[in-house]
Amino acid sequence: MGDKPIWEQIGSSFIQHYYQLFDNDGTQLGAIYIDASCLTWEGQQFQGKAAIVEKLSSLPFQKIQHSITAQDHQPTPDSCIISMVVGQLKADEDPIMGFHQMFLLKNINDAWVCTNDMFRLALHNFG
Repeated sequence: MGDKPIWEQIGSSFIQHYYQLFDNDGTQLGAIYIDASCLTWEGQQFQGKAAIVEKLSSLPFQKIQHSITAQDHQPTPDSCIISMVVGQLKADEDPIMGFHQMFLLKNINDAWVCTNDMFRLALHNFG
């Protein structure tokens, strides 16, 4: 990882940490959000750490496993990092589904937190 720009190192580390928490103990995800954070989950808007954690912990599955296909990271002019993830997930015994997720990361008091998070399943309606 030493050859990668610092924003890619930070972004990749965050992505690994996020999905490890999500897959193993989603209740811990609150630590990466702040009260000003926003989440858009399949078009539904949630603002604030409490609302985001409530949404994520109320998702209708017992177990989930994410597999990351690709991730891209860019620095922003205001010293944040934007990260885009494409992958697949398997929830309970449901079929494997594709997903896209975007994070905006900001360094606050020497800790990287997620201020913005957008998630969509990669579903297509061919009907």
